Amino acid sequence: MPSVQIKRGTRMVNQVSAPMLAEILRDQNIQLAVLEKVGAMPGQGVSSMFAFGRAAGVVEGVLAGLSIPVTLVTPQEWQKHMRVIGGKDGARSRASQIFSKDVNYFLRKKDDGRADAALIASYGFTMLG
Repeated sequence: MPSVQIKRGTRMVNQVSAPMLAEILRDQNIQLAVLEKVGAMPGQGVSSMFAFGRAAGVVEGVLAGLSIPVTLVTPQEWQKHMRVIGGKDGARSRASQIFSKDVNYFLRKKDDGRADAALIASYGFTMLG
């Protein structure tokens, strides 16, 4: 996800860049975007949840601005369909099985988001064409 560092108070934070994301997507001939339907997570701080919601809103806003249709899917729905067992490590493991030629993209614990994205894309392709 393209991001920029901005100063928030006394610290620097990463923030999704709407212009950079739009530039990446603009000429891709995307027919449909499948996004995970996100909500508040228990135990998360208020500021981190606000930042997470803002990032999700930026993505949806850029897609809307580019007239790319969006389908939202719950984590339970795509994980069940993709046969993901065991949370984040399960997603990395399943993505490594499905995308065996690209297993290097899913080796590290911090690659869990990449694994989720690949599995959601695969879900969208198989379920929605």
